[in-house]
Order: sequence, then C-alpha cells, then structure tokens
Amino acid sequence: MPDKSPHPASAPGNATRAITFLAVAAFAAQAMVRVTDSLLPQIAADFHTTVGAASIVVTIYLLAHGSVQLVIGPIGDRFGKYLCVSIAAAVSTLMVLACGLAPSLPLLIAARLGSGLATGWMIPFALAFVGDVIPYERRQQVIGTFLSGQILGQMFGQAAGGVLGDYFGWRTVFFMLAGLLAVATAGLWHELIRNPVTHASRAPARKGAGFVADYVAVLRSSWSRTLIALAFIEAAAMFGAFAFVGADLHERFGVSFTVVGLFVGCFAVGGLIYSMSVGALVKRFGPVGLASGGGAVLAVAFVILAVEPVAWLAPLAILGTGLGFYMLHNTLQTNATQMTPEARGTAVGLFSAGLYLGQTAGSAIGGYVFDRFTAVPVFLGAAAILLATGIYFAQALKKRPAHGL
Repeated sequence: MPDKSPHPASAPGNATRAITFLAVAAFAAQAMVRVTDSLLPQIAADFHTTVGAASIVVTIYLLAHGSVQLVIGPIGDRFGKYLCVSIAAAVSTLMVLACGLAPSLPLLIAARLGSGLATGWMIPFALAFVGDVIPYERRQQVIGTFLSGQILGQMFGQAAGGVLGDYFGWRTVFFMLAGLLAVATAGLWHELIRNPVTHASRAPARKGAGFVADYVAVLRSSWSRTLIALAFIEAAAMFGAFAFVGADLHERFGVSFTVVGLFVGCFAVGGLIYSMSVGALVKRFGPVGLASGGGAVLAVAFVILAVEPVAWLAPLAILGTGLGFYMLHNTLQTNATQMTPEARGTAVGLFSAGLYLGQTAGSAIGGYVFDRFTAVPVFLGAAAILLATGIYFAQALKKRPAHGL
C-alpha cells in the first residue's frame, strides 16, 4: 500500500526538534505507568488503608491508559497527531498535579484515572507522527532512538517511586512529574506554533470519512490484523513472564527486594543498549534479522531464568530480555507505523492497545500458573512463544514488498 503521508521532503520544518519534545512527553508518560509501584506503602499509610486497597491506583491507570488507545486514533488522523499530543500533555500536567494534591484515596484514584486517559494519547500519536514525517528507510532508527525516552522514563518511574518517595514523600514525586510535563507541554506548543513539520500529519483528504471508516481501513488489512495480533502475543508472553522474575528470585534464592529491584533494572539497561546501537543493528541485520534475533535472544534469556542454578546469572538474563524485547518490539513498532498510512493514528492506537491488553492477559495467566507450578513453566512458555513469534514475524517480513508498502 503506498504511503501517501507527507515526509520531510514535502513538509518543511525541523523534525528532529519536534520529535525531541515528543520524547520528553513519552518519558513522563512512561514514568507515570510505573511510578506508583514503589509508592504504594506510603500512599496506603497516608490514607490509613492497606497496600492491597491502595493498589487500585496502579490498576486504574493501566486500564485507562490502555483502553483509551482503542478509540482515539481517528481523532489524531482528523485533527493532527502533534496537536493531540500537545493537548494531552497539557491535560496530563493538570491531572498529575491533582495526583500530588489529592486529599483522599478516592480523589487520588480519580486523578490517576484522568492522568491515564490523558497520557494514553501521547506515545501512540508520537509514533504515528514519526511515521508521517520520517521516510520508512530511516524510521526504525529514529523510533529506536525515540524509545530511549520511554526506557529512561520507565527507569525514572521505578527509581523515583523508591528513592525520591523515601526522602521527600510520595506527593513530591507527582509534583516533579507534573513539572516535567509542564516543560514538555511548553516545548510541544512552541513547536506546534513555530515548526511547520508539526502540521504535516493531518490527512485533509480523509476528513470527510467517518470514524468507523478509519477502523475499517485498518482492520480490513490482513497485515494490520497480523501486526496487532503479534503485538498482543508478544506483550502477553513477555510481560506475563517478566512480572514474576522478582518474585521468583526472592522465593528461589532468597534475594532481597532491594537487590531484586537492581536486578530488574537491568531490563532497561538492555533496552538502552539497543537504543544506542539501533543504527548499527539495523544496518547489520535489517528488520528480518532483528525480528528473528530478538525472539532468539528472548528465548535464551527466559530459559536461563528458568534453569539458573545461582542468582547472579539473573542480571545477565534480564539484560538479555531488555535487548531482545526491543529488537523484536522496535521492528513491530516500525511496521505498525506503516501498516495503514491513510489512517496511521488509528492503526498505531490499535497496535498500542493490543500491547496493553496483552500485558493484562499475560499477567493474569502467568499469575495462575506461577501460583500452582512455580515460575519455571511460565519462563519456559514465554521462551517458546517469543521465539516462535520472532521467527513467524521474520518470515512474514520476507514475504512483504520492499519498505513494507
């Protein structure tokens, strides 16, 4: 399918600067996903409730963040992805500030719901915008670099929740993220006003089409359905297993939760290694090699986690999961930005929603198996599924025309 969207050659402006502010917004959005994990004991104590009762602030955010991506796509395709991200960043700033000011648990839950609904717009539309303004030949490298904002945001969210929360209180963490979002908002609006490339992602020719037409355009394509299904399977297998790495290390080897946190942080290190070397990796292996190689690296890493005789092997295996995941996932993401160019925002929104729904399903299945049979079958099952996913995706890419068109 030909890509009819504008690219830098026909859309003047500074795409690098525009994407940089999108990465800052993605950093804050990804930090919000994980920031409350370590803050739950403090939130529970402050509101005189249990950690289990307070954990709804995690669940409600993920539910809002993932589900909103099912419906927002046509809005970005009509009114411009950069504009939508700019508005979402402004609303997110207020919602995250409200999290820090919440005087009760119900109001904190409401603020987390609002922030999840707002931040859920950012990353899908940022990726779709990159697809609109960056030619396919360079896109995987640019998206791979853009991923560094998300990866660092994940690291910051986990670290800030633990360290800053301990020293300054849980509310301060939200105030810091609100301040970061305010900076991103200012930069995004400045670019929207001054940088012509930020208006390149609108699709005037399709303005008359209804929202349903955009979903039909995406879902009638077998390639689009395949990518969305692969995103669901990848996320279910990956995070349905990875969620139990820490618990397994603690139960099997008696590793303290502090050390577990350091070990799990190696996932982000693996992601950063990929992000910093994405240009060389794409040139050396190409999308087909990265897809199959990513699946293979993930399989080896999860097998090691399943059979490791000593805990010190875990950091290397976890680093491998980060590297392998982003090798496979970045290739999926790049193709998702190209699968339906005429409705790119809708396509990437559905792809991203598939990821969150996959995480939810995978965690539920993984928890059931873990409680009854330990983590070993969870890790081995993930290894087999991710290896098969990588090989299947690589074979499918070989059959596609050049540039995924």
